[in-house]
This record gives sequence, C-alpha cells and structure tokens, in this order.
Amino acid sequence: MRQSTRLENGLTVLTAEMPHMASVSVGIWVGVGGRHEAENLSGASHFIEHLLFKGTRRRNARQISEAVEGLGGYLNAFTSEEHTCFYAKAAAGHFDQLLDVLTDMLLHSVFDPKEIDKERDVIKEEIAMYLDQPSQHVQELLNATMWPNQPLGRSITGSPATLDKIGRPQLLEYLRGHYVAPATVIAIAGNITHSRALKAVKKIARRFPPGHRSSCAPAVTDQAKPFLALHTKKTEQTQIALGIRACSRHDDRRFALRVMSAILGENMSSRLFQTVREDQGLAYSIYSSVSFFDDVGDLVVSSGLDTDNLDKLLKTVLREMDRLANRLVPLGELRRARDYLIGQLDLSLENSENQMMWLGEQWLGYGRVFPPDSVKAKLSAVQPAQVRAAAQAFFRPERYTLALVSPLKTVCALPKPLRSR
Repeated sequence: MRQSTRLENGLTVLTAEMPHMASVSVGIWVGVGGRHEAENLSGASHFIEHLLFKGTRRRNARQISEAVEGLGGYLNAFTSEEHTCFYAKAAAGHFDQLLDVLTDMLLHSVFDPKEIDKERDVIKEEIAMYLDQPSQHVQELLNATMWPNQPLGRSITGSPATLDKIGRPQLLEYLRGHYVAPATVIAIAGNITHSRALKAVKKIARRFPPGHRSSCAPAVTDQAKPFLALHTKKTEQTQIALGIRACSRHDDRRFALRVMSAILGENMSSRLFQTVREDQGLAYSIYSSVSFFDDVGDLVVSSGLDTDNLDKLLKTVLREMDRLANRLVPLGELRRARDYLIGQLDLSLENSENQMMWLGEQWLGYGRVFPPDSVKAKLSAVQPAQVRAAAQAFFRPERYTLALVSPLKTVCALPKPLRSR
C-alpha cells in the first residue's frame, strides 16, 4: 500500500508499506539537479551531494558512514538532471537511525572549507575517470551535442573550470535557494507503516527551510539537421552513441516509445542484438535506452565496435529503425516486448530500495505516485500502429545526433540519413 501526506510547510512524506520485508529504505529527494544550474554553477548540485557526506555539527565523515554501515546497512546518493536523492537502507528496526542520519546530513552539514577543497579535487578525479572510459565519454559527448549551450547538455559533474569557481559562499547560497521544504520528498519503503513514518517526520519537519520549488528553463530543441560529434582518441574500439530527440515524460507516446526501445535494443531478444551481434558479429555490445525529462526526452543506441565495422553497423541500425517506422511490429514480438517491460518492473519492485525510488521519482516527476498497475496497463495497451507512429514521429534525420569516440580523425562516409544537409 502506498500513501502520501503533504505537511503544512510543503514537505511531502511518501510510503510504500511492505510488511513482508525485513528492510526499510529511506530516501530524501530534492527537486533540483543539473538543469537548475547557471553555467557558472555547473556541477553545484553534484558538489553539494558529495559534501553532505563530509561532516555535520554532530558527526564527522567517518561517523556518518559508521552510523549506517555499523547497523549492517548502506548509504548512498545520486544527482540527475532534475533530481537529487540521498538514501539509506537497513533492517526495518533501524528506521529512526536512518532518518536521523539523512536529515542530519541535509540540514546540518558544515561545509568545512578544507573539505570543500579536498572534495573539489576528488570530483576532478571522477571527471578524469569518466573521460578515460570511452563508453562513458561518448555519452557525455552526445549530450553536449544533442542539447548544445544549455544545462541539459552539460555534465552533471561540472567541469574542472566551473568547479574551481564554486566556493563555499556559492554552495551555501545554492543550497538555501533550492533545498527547501516544498521541493523535498521523504520517501520510505519497507516494513513500516505510514502512520509511524509520518509521526517520525513530523518531529523534524519544522527544521526544513521554507521557500519555493525551483523550475528550470525549457530545453532548446531548434535542431534542423543531423548533428555529428567526433572525439579522436587512441582506443581499441570506436564507441558510438546515436541519440534521437523524443517526447517528455508527460507525453502519452512515452509508452509506445518504451515498447519500441525494448523491441529495438534493450535485451538479447531485441532486433539490434540479434542482427548486429548474433547474425553479423559486428559488436559485442549493442543496446538502446530511453530517458524522459519534464519537457523533452531521448532514445539512445550505443555500441562499441571495431572501427572497420562502423559504416556497416550504422547502416544496420538505421535499417532497423526504418523497419519500425514503415512496418507494423508482429503481434508476437510486440507481446514479448511488453511482457519484458512489465516483468522487469515487477521484479524491480520486489525490492524496498526500488519501491522507494519509484515513490520519489514519480512524485517529483508528476506530482503524484502512479500505481505500478496503471503503468503496466498502459504498456499492455500499446498496439503495433502506436509503435509505428512513434517511430515515424521520432526517427527523422533532423532529430538525430551521432557522437563517436574513436581513433578516426575524420568521418567522411556516414550513411545518408546521418549526413548533414
């Protein structure tokens, strides 16, 4: 059973009661991320995420981790384009301790200048690590090219140049402006009742500062022709990421797009895996994925392959996309794709942590928590004509962006739909 309560100060408490579980997962979600940052503050949300682990008025960094790990639990956090989440999981009897540690981190971190300087260097190492991984680097390159000159195209981590300009005053001002009660959700899933969770949160709710949830600027989508970005680097493989601009999480076509992505490349039964890897042996890794934001979205096909196979692989990918746009998917294949997505959702929600993630993402993304059964019903209702219509709407050259990290110095023979014209 899932329940929600919005308190007088705007703080929202969400619970998913799972009485059969031994665990409880607690997450504090804030509706702020990379899309809320001005260019000179790029990386601020992620920087703050790191610093909340570095000491509060009551606990130093080691005591924060020991307070959860010493219970047999774990503690983590992430920053995305539109959200930030700090979460912990342990045996259900330790709920009060988890809530105390997480709220202490968010509300009472000291932002010691020495820790800020150390963590700035740590994040620079994190950036360097990603750039040393071509499969990660190509995704960053794709975003920068697909969403140029706007927050959605900038790295969540920021850059060494922007990090050097962000000091304690900027971080505290950003924290005060965005991490406020109306932008905050406390999501709790596991062996706990809503009444108990609500009672515990009410005791600390007044500590959350007032304010207003921030909004981000709309994405700029004035692309009129295919984009291409090549980063030349000495690598054993060429890594590609083909991005297609798509719809937002509020668009009903997202369900057809999810099914289409499953058909195209999300598992070993998919068309791309079967044609690219099984039939032609062109690549070890080939997959598709979708992302939805408040006003836009994308579908991305990614692969790592021998550079000599690049042209053949791209032609194969485009051919499979063309098939989706021009032929109805057979009912048996469609049914398998829908059942795959529904089964993956069911399996994920057996876990208290994923139930907590569902609560936070749904509330911040939609202002409500959709029952999983309603989402499964929408997926089940997707028909071949809807998949074809989505492919026809989105698989258009002016929506394509191709990023490559490759030993190639130029790319002069791209398949026709990817050529700028």
